[in-house]
Parts: sequence; structure tokens; C-alpha cells
Amino acid sequence: MAHLRSFIRREPVLLIAALAALVSCFFVPPDSAYWGYLDLRTLALLYCLMTVVAGLRQAGLFAHLAHLVCERAGNLRAMGILLVLLCFFTSMLITNDVAMLTFVPFAVVVLGMAGRPKELTRIVVLQTVAANLGSMLTPVGNPQNLYLYSFYDLSMGDFLRVTFPFWALSLVLILAACMPLSPAPLQVFLGEEPGLHKRSLRLYLVLFALCLTTVLRLLPWWAMLAAVVLTLLVLDRKMLLKADFLLLLTFVAFFIFAGNLARVEAVDRLLRRLLEGREYWTALAASQVISNVPAALLLSGFTDNARALLLGVDIGGLGTPIASLASLISLKLYSHSEHASLGRFLLEFTAVNLALLAILSVLVFLLP
Repeated sequence: MAHLRSFIRREPVLLIAALAALVSCFFVPPDSAYWGYLDLRTLALLYCLMTVVAGLRQAGLFAHLAHLVCERAGNLRAMGILLVLLCFFTSMLITNDVAMLTFVPFAVVVLGMAGRPKELTRIVVLQTVAANLGSMLTPVGNPQNLYLYSFYDLSMGDFLRVTFPFWALSLVLILAACMPLSPAPLQVFLGEEPGLHKRSLRLYLVLFALCLTTVLRLLPWWAMLAAVVLTLLVLDRKMLLKADFLLLLTFVAFFIFAGNLARVEAVDRLLRRLLEGREYWTALAASQVISNVPAALLLSGFTDNARALLLGVDIGGLGTPIASLASLISLKLYSHSEHASLGRFLLEFTAVNLALLAILSVLVFLLP
């Protein structure tokens, strides 16, 4: 029972998705059409990207980057800006979740060694919003982007035309939010620079480039999947199990749920009528309650307005901690740090998120 309760606390979204899928099966009994619900391209890309990024992490790339950046910071403000920008820019390629798992613990260690635990709260909050907003630029920045990019068959140019203005403004706003950090001198001895496993790094950089060719639709997804799996079977087979399989199962469950809803005519008509002209606000509101990845999977089948839905779930990652898995990850990592103050964290988190959410929502309606 203890293990079951622990699993429920860790994976509430998966359990909700599975329950929703199961209930929907009573209204639309399983048949051959179920196979058509699954977006195999998205699932294959997600699996390969998660595996390859885990390999890059094991090769020491991210620890090396963090060490190099922090060595060059002479004061607390510079350190905070560099830690935040690491999350903002790397999340575009390694996803916002991985950016949190990689750089929040580094911030905890560095600021603890510097004797500045009070500043940790502000910096982790800014790292969180930086990862959520930085990841919006590219299809590989987060799972909902990858799914919507594939679902609506967008070109890279079309995708960037939607996301770039909001990404650029987000960068300016995040830098402005870093300015109140103290410019007090900061001295931290980080120890010997972590080494890079160069052979492993070269392998995973090649595989990452292979994944990007599939994102750009230059290589079929099945060819990419075969190449990654066969290569790792020969050279590093343990990495094949490093992907987040529970996230993949969550996608499958929501694919089934959304597919079944679309086959119930009354539900299909109702959702389309509710979404029409309100796609952005509906996606944003749904993200606050069920998180932005499930919101994208659920709503995409009922609207052709790719721009509004994409912006709704990406900007909708701001707001409540539930709105984005990356936010839940940072909250969990921060709560385990010494001198953590959850009340202060949630207060600052809410203030920063709501301010950015309001500013970016205004821009949604100013731009055509």
C-alpha cells in the first residue's frame, strides 16, 4: 500500500489519463480504429529524444556547461543570470523538464556553498519560468510542442513565426526580473572541472542530430527509431531504458481518451462549439488544472486553430505549479534543499508567473 500511495503521488496525471481512457472505452468499445488514435511519430520522437538527452547528460555535457558558466560569475547577480539563462537556452533543445532536473540541483549546490540560501528561492523560481518559456521556441523544447508540430503538420517556419515573438519578449522579461538580484561579490570553489566522456559525447551528439532531421521531416520517424535503437543496442544498451516510459504511457492514454471523445458526436459538437473563438483561453485554463501536455492532447482534436492552441498551452505552462511538469519538478527539488521555505517559494512563484502570464496574454491579442 505504501508503494501504491507513493506511485499515486508521483504520477497523478498518468492515473487520471488512464482512468479517463478506460471510462471512454465503455462509450466507444475497442476496435481497429483505436490504432489510428496513436501518433506514432510523436511517440517515437519523444522516446528517442529522451534517450539521447539522457546519454548527453551521462557524458557530462550539462555538468560541464554549468561549471564553465558559474566559474565566470563574479557576483550574485551575474551568477543568477547565468543559471537562469542556462535553463532558458538549453530547454529549447533538451526540454524544460530536463533543464530543471539538471540545473536546479546545481543552483542549490552553488548557492549553498556561497552561503546565500535566501537568494536560492528567487533564482529557482526564475529558472522555472525560464525553462517553461525558453522551451516554447522549438518543437523539441517540450512534449506539447512536439505533439502539436506533428499533429497540425506545421513547417519549421510556420512554427517559429508563432513562437519567436513570445520567446524573444520572454527573454527580455526574464532578464529584467533578474536585475533586482544583489550585485554582492560571490566566491565559490566548485572543485575540479567535471570531465567530458568524449567518445560518448560524440555518439549522442550524432544521434541528437539524427533526431532533429526527423523533426525537420528529412528522415522518416521509423528510420530514426531503428537507427537509435540499433546503435544503442550495440554501443550502450542500458540507455534504452532511460526514457520516461510513464510519460509515453500518459500520451497513449490521452490519445485513446481524445480519440474516443471525437467519435461521440454530441461531445465532439459541444467541444468544438466551446472552443470556437476561445481556443487560447480554453487551452490556458485547461493547462492550469490538468497541465499543458494533457491539455494539448485533449483539445487538439477539436480545433484547427493551431496558433491559439500552441500559445495557450505554452504560455499556459505559467500560472499554477500544476500547469507544467517542469514546475512540479523544480518545486520538488527546491523543497528537498536545506533551508527551503515552501511558503516563500509559492508566493514568489505565483507573483512572477501571474505577471508574465498577463503580459504575454496581452501580446497574444496584439499580434495577428
